[in-house]
Amino acid sequence: MSMKTLPLVFINLGGEMLYILDHRLQAHSTSEGKSEKAAEVWSENDRKRVMNDIVGTMFSKAFMDELLKPQLLYSHRTMKVVLTRLAHVSIMKLKTVSMEKLYELMIMAFKYQVFHCPRPKDLLLISYNHIDTIREFVKDTPALVNKVDETHRKIIEVYSSMTSGEFQLLRQTLLTFLQDMHIRVSIFLQNQIQNPNGRFALSTSGPVPHGMDVPGIIRIFDNKGRQMQQSRFSSGGSYTLPIKDASFGLHGDRVIKLGVNMYSVNLGGESSKVHSVKTETAPNLLAKEELNLLARLMGTVEIENVSASQIGFQVNLFNSAQEEDEGGASGGAEESFGVINIQALQDEHSATQLAQIAGLFAEQEEMPDDVNSNKGDDLLAMMDDL
Repeated sequence: MSMKTLPLVFINLGGEMLYILDHRLQAHSTSEGKSEKAAEVWSENDRKRVMNDIVGTMFSKAFMDELLKPQLLYSHRTMKVVLTRLAHVSIMKLKTVSMEKLYELMIMAFKYQVFHCPRPKDLLLISYNHIDTIREFVKDTPALVNKVDETHRKIIEVYSSMTSGEFQLLRQTLLTFLQDMHIRVSIFLQNQIQNPNGRFALSTSGPVPHGMDVPGIIRIFDNKGRQMQQSRFSSGGSYTLPIKDASFGLHGDRVIKLGVNMYSVNLGGESSKVHSVKTETAPNLLAKEELNLLARLMGTVEIENVSASQIGFQVNLFNSAQEEDEGGASGGAEESFGVINIQALQDEHSATQLAQIAGLFAEQEEMPDDVNSNKGDDLLAMMDDL
């Protein structure tokens, strides 16, 4: 098992979390059907504040220094606690069920990227795509951009000297970590890269990794290394040579698109299908599945006893209240779901309760004979101090 897997997992899952939150908050702030009251309690500045708070904590120096130490990969349970604490450093608070669905969506997006990674070393390019997009999120805040750049330099320093064998071990550790996750996501189902049972289908076409030959040729050499014979065979796919090698530096063309924000309206392709899920009028089971997943993920905001100085926002997932009442369950069954409320207020009492719950999780994970039972405690303590 690789001892350098945790930083990449945290950065990639954290990046996917930021993608989802940014997409949903932007969809809310640009919704044509939002009420005047909702417009008063939510603004673009609030969205930026959420993103800045999360990125600032995620890329803090002390936090990253602890994360980059050689250590075993956390369990899903511990990773979920750390990411939940990360999400709650902002003014937005997610309930337990919402965080469960958010984590599932993050995990499946990352699993798709790992499965379709051309070569083990390209796991760095996936991580760099996440870092590049996160840097773009906070481009208006120079202090946060510097934090992201500093972390990026440390990642390059730690991973640039790794051998191909070490990268293969890292990839195998990631596959073991992700192997039991089979949640269906309609974006992947629509593009036929995920089967109905939740497993991904690998493509037999496209560019081969840089430095590799297109499969289909058998070469026979003599004992002096001279080619003596060559024959061809059908590879069963349509492969091409890569156009160029990717940049593994601080900036540059990453070439591969794995790890970019698939919820961005600027991407086209898959992202346009995400947008069309909200606007289609004809019934679509796959679209309904995605909508219901996001409904349970984000829900709506419950605002009670709000003073003028408090800030809250409401995320409306459907075009109308009638559509929301008629939404089906995640698995495609024709049954209604319960809307999940998200408390998005700066509430010290709620924050204290969340901290106590996270502490209970940590206590439940402690085992007398398990030397790794306190994994994640240092990172959680650091989050409390930030």
